[in-house]
Formats: sequence, structure tokens, C-alpha cells
Amino acid sequence: MLAACGLVFPVQAAEDTSDLPPLFAAEVERADAFVAGMMEQGITVPVPKDPGGGYTHEQHKRNFRAMYLAGDLYRITGDLKYRDFVRDMLLEYAELYPTLGDHPAKANQNVGRLFWQVLNDAMWLVHSVQGYANIRDTLTDEEREIIDNNVFRPAARFLSVDSERTFNLIHNHATWATAGVGMTGYLLGDRDMVDRALLGSDKSGETGFLRQTELLFSPDGYYTEGPYYQRFALLPFMVFADAIAKNEPERRIFEHRDGILKKALTTTIQLTYGGYFFPFNDAIRDKSLNTAELYEGVAIAYAETGDPGLLSIAKFQGRTVLSENGLKVSRDLEAGKPSPFNFKSILLSDGPDGDEGAVAVFRHGTGPRHTALVAKNSSQGMGHGHFDKLSWQLYDNGNEIVRDYGAARFLNIEAKEGGRYLPENESWAKQSIAHNALVVNETTHFGGDVKVADTFAPEQLYFSAQPELQVSTATIDSAYPEVNVTMTRTLALMDVAGLNAPVTVDVMRATGKGQLQFDLPLHYSGHIMETGFEPDRNVGPRPVLGESDGYQHIWVDGIGSPKADDAFMTWILDGRFYTYRFVPRDKMQVILAESGANDPDFNLRREPIVIQRASDTDSMTFVSMIETHGLYDGATEQTIGSRSLVASLRHVEHPKYDVVIVETKGGARTALAISYNDDPDAVHKVEIDGREVSWAGFAGRIEMGGEGN
Repeated sequence: MLAACGLVFPVQAAEDTSDLPPLFAAEVERADAFVAGMMEQGITVPVPKDPGGGYTHEQHKRNFRAMYLAGDLYRITGDLKYRDFVRDMLLEYAELYPTLGDHPAKANQNVGRLFWQVLNDAMWLVHSVQGYANIRDTLTDEEREIIDNNVFRPAARFLSVDSERTFNLIHNHATWATAGVGMTGYLLGDRDMVDRALLGSDKSGETGFLRQTELLFSPDGYYTEGPYYQRFALLPFMVFADAIAKNEPERRIFEHRDGILKKALTTTIQLTYGGYFFPFNDAIRDKSLNTAELYEGVAIAYAETGDPGLLSIAKFQGRTVLSENGLKVSRDLEAGKPSPFNFKSILLSDGPDGDEGAVAVFRHGTGPRHTALVAKNSSQGMGHGHFDKLSWQLYDNGNEIVRDYGAARFLNIEAKEGGRYLPENESWAKQSIAHNALVVNETTHFGGDVKVADTFAPEQLYFSAQPELQVSTATIDSAYPEVNVTMTRTLALMDVAGLNAPVTVDVMRATGKGQLQFDLPLHYSGHIMETGFEPDRNVGPRPVLGESDGYQHIWVDGIGSPKADDAFMTWILDGRFYTYRFVPRDKMQVILAESGANDPDFNLRREPIVIQRASDTDSMTFVSMIETHGLYDGATEQTIGSRSLVASLRHVEHPKYDVVIVETKGGARTALAISYNDDPDAVHKVEIDGREVSWAGFAGRIEMGGEGN
């Protein structure tokens, strides 16, 4: 018989836990408080009725958490009350489970039994089987037979046979299902069950857990659905892998595909700022490193790698798990072994072969208030993906400055569509205009068709993370095939002579066919202080910008036509000023707007937007920058540097090159030069203001003289 899926020996075989390290002891205390509360309420296993957030849904979630933790507590303390609680709960489920059919609150998701969708049933099994593993050997033969045959075997069959379509997906739902079935198979000594989990229903290896590790992650450990779902999928990936390593060490699962699961864990952490995940795709914005999936993942990864940087993440979390791995983390933290996690500028390829775009993350400075620029040049990300090709975000001073909306959803709040995704997730959050992405003719990328979008991805042309100039360039020509639009975007974090902080430079090139309208939105956080141009303001009723593709959700506050000297706006956030400056073109308009129109149920957040619009042209190059400056201290009533230190932003356009020149009020000039030629030895020359300047390779930073040079 195969070994149990949990630990093969107890952490502590007595009730005395006084010698446990503080972090682990605190976790024991926290678990005991929760389980004690559940015991006091009495065992309640209701007939399923409610969708996400409803009473029965939440009760079954509490139940699997209680069984999982009580099993750990029994293994650690040896106290029979925990064993008895798990046993009695499972005996109640043994009465209920055989009577269940399709959940009555089923919707468009694959229907579950205990829950409204299969995914939650899989989550129930992953947690419950771990609790059961810690007590099963102590039960009578009759108790084991009842629980095995009336709960775990039928639950595993439901996921792997009755829900075969979900089980054989290459998708996070299938990851949870295969993990639950596989761990159940190990516990029950069922080789057939284990093989189905590892290799798919037909055991061909074309689907199943191993294939998921090969197709859902890029070679750099980036998960195609984005950071939010990478965090979510990590728990079943890591927990099942840990069970595989214990039961079949010869598989060397943590070395599979060049250690992809260990890479995935560290990549997940890299995709955060201030502990919060970059909110790509269908992301709930308040998810952070302080989440159960990462407590488990960090503990398992540390046990495998011994990376002291992971200890600093555990310290930040202030949490761990009640396993041998969690105990190791806790002891090594107490022993003073952590070192800072290496948050760094990094390019993360997308797609199983690394050829479906990428995510570029640039960081400047250290600590929780450093600057981070994120270029999202990745693939669609399947059904949870958004139509936001070549979008981006900016973080500074501990805040998200240039925003991504994430998902339109109030998770598990029943009043909001039963906790499901809201209709506005489709009508707004997924649409291109809801992102910092170029929009042509007020239509969403790929016509809003996920199946089409999944077949194309941007091409990452260049990435460099040199100290004074960090650059990402990517291109895509498939988002608007009907008008042959090619979009090429360069985002750079560049030091400018005379400025204390780097500026963000954005160069968006677009060419197409016919008389087109190009809209380049910027979704930002903050309160406008001033605009260099004077917009025509809608101070009474506000018109709506459009009728579909997300435009129906945008109120127009004002429209302006800036000139070269006044093409900027400044806002404030958390005591710091940000100036957005752009190069105006003939007939270009700037639209000041806000999300939230046509939203009778108050489902959308009201957030500011600025849109650069160019009309009746077949091509457009938008050149913009964001400058960080100044300080406002409300407590001392002190304001420093509230006005921009930049005098001008210029664009020298050449058939082959783009050169962006930033001139400060002190007279210093710094240029970003882009050749679009990735030969590092190629030398490029261009004349600017009667002076020849040169650089080598794809992009260069050039100091052109003036004060400070």
C-alpha cells in the first residue's frame, strides 16, 4: 500500500507544545481556536442549496477547513478530541454524499455536488483528504470502510469520471481535481486513481497533473492565466507534488521540467508589489502573499530548496502551515536564517515553450515604496484573460499609480450575483478600453472573441534592465486584422539628468489601413491638481463616451486640445505628485473621463481615466511620460515640488527610429533612442537639432548636454 499523502511521522507526539518555535506555536493556537469554535457549534453538514457566499456553501467550506486543521492538530498533539471530530464529521458526510445529485444552484459553470461548481468540490476533497490522512489509521475497520466507500471513493469518482470534461482540462480547475483525486488514491492505496490523476482519464499523459505542469507554465514559471490564478493554482500544484515526492520519490517531481514548480513559486512572489499580486486578467485586487496558497507553497518550496529568501517571505506573511515543512520554516526563522527575497527586474516568458509573449517587470530602488513598471505583453490567458494586449502598470511609493481594473466581481458576496463574476466583467473589465491598451475604432481587441484571442500573442522584441535605462518593447499585428493594425509599444524606466527619480516613457506606434480612430487610455490613481491645457468641461450632465465595447461605461468630464507647451496634467496620491506629459499631434484630443456610467446596480468602481485620441489617420505614434516629484504633508501643511521639473517632451520620428527627448527646466536634456534592431553591435545615428547623436543596439540613453551634464 502507498504511504499516506500527509506526513509519514508526527511533528509532535504529545500534548505539550511548549517547545515549538513561535511562528508554529502561533499557528497551532490559531488552528485550535477555529476548530474549538467549530466543535462548540456542533457538526453541521447541510444539504447543499446556496451559491457562493450562501449559508450552505460557506458551511461546507468551514467544514473542510476544520477537518484539515483538526487532522493536523491531532497529529501534533495526539489529543483524541481532534481525531473524533474529523471522524464524526466524515461519518456525517458518509450519510449525505451518496444522496447528492447536481447542485441546485448550478449556473454556467460545470456543476458540483456539495458546491455550485466542480472547482469547489475539488477544493473540498484536497483539504478533507489531508485531514483524513492524519486520522485514518486510528479508525476501526468499519469506520474506514464507511468513510472510504461513501465519501472519498465517490468524491474522487465524481471528479475524475462524472466530471471528466473538467478533469481533463489544461486549467486550474483540473489542477485542483487531479490533486484531490491523486492524494485520495495515495491514501487509499488505489493505483488506478493515482494514475488517472497523474496522466489523465485515459492514462495517456495527454492530460492530467503532469501534463498541466508542462502546458500551464512557461519555462520561467509564469502561469498563463496570470498572477492571481497562479497564486490560486499553486496550492494543488505544490501540495500534490509534495505528496508525490513522499509516495514516489523516484519520480523526482520537484526536478520535473527543470524544476518548474519551484520556479513557479518564486515567480509568483516576483509578480507582486508590496505583497499584492499584479491584478492581471480576472483578478480580485485584494489578494496578497497573505493567503493560504502561499503559506503552503512557501513552506514546501523552502523545504525543497533551503532558499533563505523564502524565509523573509514567511516572516512578511507572519504565517505558516502545520506540517513538517511549516515546522522547518518556523525553526529556521527563529534561528535567524532569513535573508531578503531578491525582488528584481525580470522578463517572464509566456506559453509552454516561452514563445507566447512575456511579462516584463522593472524595479528601481528597494523596500516597500520602490518604483515598479510592469509591461503586460503576454498571451490571452484563456477564459480568465482580458483583451489588453501591450498594457502596463506603474507602482510607486507603495501605491498603484497606473492601474489595471482586474475583475468585476465581489467574491462570495451573495448580494452581488451570488459572488460570481458580474455582467460588467464582460461589458467593462475585459474590454480593451478598461485597460492601458490601444483601442482602434472603439472596438475591443480580437472583437472580444476569446477563442480567436487564444490563438495569437504579442512578440517580445527586446528587454534590458540596465541601471540607468530599463526597456521593454513588444509588438502584435493580430488584434485588428480587418484594418491591418500593427501595434508596437516601448516602455522604459529611464534616469533623466537633473531629476531625482526615473521617469516612465511610453512610445506606442500604430499603423493600419484606412481612416482610423486611435484611443490610448491611461487609468490612474489620484486627484487632479492641474492640467496644462484648458478642457471644455461637463460640469452638469455628463455625456457617455460610446455605446459598446466598454465605452458605454465611461462618463466624459471634459475634452481638450493641448498644444506642445501645455500637454500635461498633474495629480496627487499619498503625498506625492505625478505629472503625465504627452506629445500632442494635429487634431489630437485629450478626454478626461471616469468609469461607472450605465451601471444601475453600482457594480463598477468610479475611477479616473485620461484618453489620448487621434482620428482620421492610418497611423499614429503616441509618446508619453510620467514624472514623479514633490511632497505634500498634510500634518505639517507643507508642500514641496508640486510643479513638474520638466520643461518639454519632444519626439523625433524617423522611418526606422524613435527618439524621445526630455528637457528639464534646468536645461538638461536626456534622450531615449529606439532603433528596433536587436543587434547589440549595430550603431545607429540620427541628427537632432543640428547635432548627430548615436547609440548601439536596440535602445540607448543619451545625455545631450545642458545643466547637470
